[in-house]
Amino acid sequence: MKKTVLTFGLISGTIFAAMMLLTVPFADKIGFDKGEILGYTTIVLSALLIFFGIRSYRESTGGGRMTFGRGFAVGILITLISSACYVGTWEFIYFKLMPGFAEKYSAHMVEQAKASGESQQKIDERMKKAKEFKVMYNKPIINIAMTFMEVFPIGLVVTLASAGILRKKGAVPA
Repeated sequence: MKKTVLTFGLISGTIFAAMMLLTVPFADKIGFDKGEILGYTTIVLSALLIFFGIRSYRESTGGGRMTFGRGFAVGILITLISSACYVGTWEFIYFKLMPGFAEKYSAHMVEQAKASGESQQKIDERMKKAKEFKVMYNKPIINIAMTFMEVFPIGLVVTLASAGILRKKGAVPA
């Protein structure tokens, strides 16, 4: 299980890292809205490796059979490795390559509120939330937790679905 988990987790994590590092030079041109779409598309595509990792484990180790629990264990470990790569890469990018990200994103949040025609009270609320976001997001532990929560839930859903789809009844060979 260890080889499968490491292989597929690191491949998925490498896809995350490569995509993030490749898009940093173009962050201002891409913009926050398109960047979010690109980011979540990459997360979903990378999460497909969870499915392929569980299937690989079932075929190579399980002799074509696997319980839901074993498939879940393989998938969640792949997810954790991949998520760790995602978080590590983002922390490097955020603190070393894009130190002004929180300020730019906060300004974007306020601009969105103004552009949507919200009341001044809503805009003021958005400005307050933007300031709170900047303060929180500059704390490494909170930044790590928020970044992890971007990617992990998607991996969890893919793990649950994949373990259910790929399970095959019958005794798992010893």
